[in-house]
Amino acid sequence: MIDIDRVRADTPGCRDVVHLNNAGSALPPAAVLDATIDYLREEAAHGGYETHHRREAQIAAVYDSLAALLGARPTEIALADNATRAWDVVFYGLRFAPGERILTCRSEYGSNAVAYLQQAARTGVEVRVIDDDADGQVDLAHLERELAEPGVRLVSMTHIPTQGGLVNPAPEIGALARAAGVPFLLDACQSAGQLRLDVDELKCDVLTGTGRKYLRGPRGTGFLYVRESMMDRFEPAVLDIASATWTAPGSYELAPDARRYETWEKNYAAVAGLGAAADYALGLGAAAVEARVLALGELLRRTLAGVEGVRVHDLGGRRCGIVSFTVAGMAADEVKDALAAERVNVTVSKDTSAQWDLPARGLSTVVRASVHYYNTEEEIEYVGSLVERLVAD
Repeated sequence: MIDIDRVRADTPGCRDVVHLNNAGSALPPAAVLDATIDYLREEAAHGGYETHHRREAQIAAVYDSLAALLGARPTEIALADNATRAWDVVFYGLRFAPGERILTCRSEYGSNAVAYLQQAARTGVEVRVIDDDADGQVDLAHLERELAEPGVRLVSMTHIPTQGGLVNPAPEIGALARAAGVPFLLDACQSAGQLRLDVDELKCDVLTGTGRKYLRGPRGTGFLYVRESMMDRFEPAVLDIASATWTAPGSYELAPDARRYETWEKNYAAVAGLGAAADYALGLGAAAVEARVLALGELLRRTLAGVEGVRVHDLGGRRCGIVSFTVAGMAADEVKDALAAERVNVTVSKDTSAQWDLPARGLSTVVRASVHYYNTEEEIEYVGSLVERLVAD
């Protein structure tokens, strides 16, 4: 069990707002603030290179902590400025050709989708979107049929979409991809820090995540897992002196591990904060975090669904801490602004991030509220009463 009083005391922002925008950027605990600021202060006092040298063990431990969160080896972890750049460095390293296919999902995130479309225009690779099943998640039977056809180069899916509470069946997707001999790239931007993740159970070959969302780390941090046996199949899209060694005037060698996906310069203060966030999550335990977040998500769904004039739009046989909804007679931005006036943070998901999903459901925007374990049942009741008041007004 999570000690809610303690984690709220550890989180300065809990004193000022009801933060239900954790799928955007969560409130960091004090340990993350301290790690980041202490590193910056040391840089100011001693110099950036000198501080990095003094803190080499601390930076190395960040890889250990992220690996522990994912059930991976530290040598399979790379750091990035954000999850999209972590994803890009692998995806754009693949060489697609006409006649090959990328399989993805209707709930795919906009940044990934436009990358597929760009590669389709450049290379002639075909992008095929797997249908949803009756629950609104990836249709595994359709995926299996597509994998039985020749030419599939990559299965690339989002675990949890930005626009709702759906949890796609990643382990089952991974099992089908592996049986077909096709690499599986999993965008875990919204699931890292919210769900218990194990790369062997997920059967993914690549996983990308961010620090700022459910992991509660600083903005401008991301990470990448690449299975050791798959590194030669995913050549990095870009190289520099961190990812490769210039061994002779006309030759170079890639780094032997996942560092080949990194670039040399980093915001090391933010990396220190990311390590503190990973350690904080490990201290609470992934199973306890998942249980708390999912329970609060269901409570918020039930609370909102009980308000006349409110419609909850989450799909999936399994759902998470993200809750999408609309209020009759009000634009999503109006709802967001009205709640912000009462110091409740939510955001709006737009069809520009989910063109294969929201328009097909007759939606252009939804309000997105996303809980974390430091939220309370009383806060959810309060938000429900505010939404009820909006409807009444």
